[in-house]
Amino acid sequence: MQGESRLVVFDFNKIRAYPHEQRDRNVLFMNNDFKVRIIELPPSSEMPRCDMAANVIFYVVKGMAQVTVNEKKETIKKGQCLITETATISMKTQGGVKIIGIQIGKTKEG
Repeated sequence: MQGESRLVVFDFNKIRAYPHEQRDRNVLFMNNDFKVRIIELPPSSEMPRCDMAANVIFYVVKGMAQVTVNEKKETIKKGQCLITETATISMKTQGGVKIIGIQIGKTKEG
C-alpha cells in the first residue's frame, strides 16, 4: 500500500516575494529531488551571479529579464520558460520581473 502523496497548490500571482538577501523565505516547496521558489526583482535591479549545482527552470509570471547562463545572454518574458543544466547564472531586469524558479537535482545516468 502506498503512502499518502503530498499535494500543494500555489497562486503565483498572489505570492509575495522577499528581496534576494532573504531568498530562503522565497522557497515554496523543497524535497530531496527539487526546490521551487519565487523570484521577484524590482525595476532596474539584478540577481547576482550564482553557480548552480542543479538543473534550473525559470518560468516568467510577469515582466521581462535578461538571464546570463555561462556568459550567454537570453531575454525571457511573461509566458516564456528558460531551462538549463548546471551553470553559472545571473539575471537583470529593467521593468521588473516575477519568476518561478525550479531547481532539479542532477540525475544519475545509466
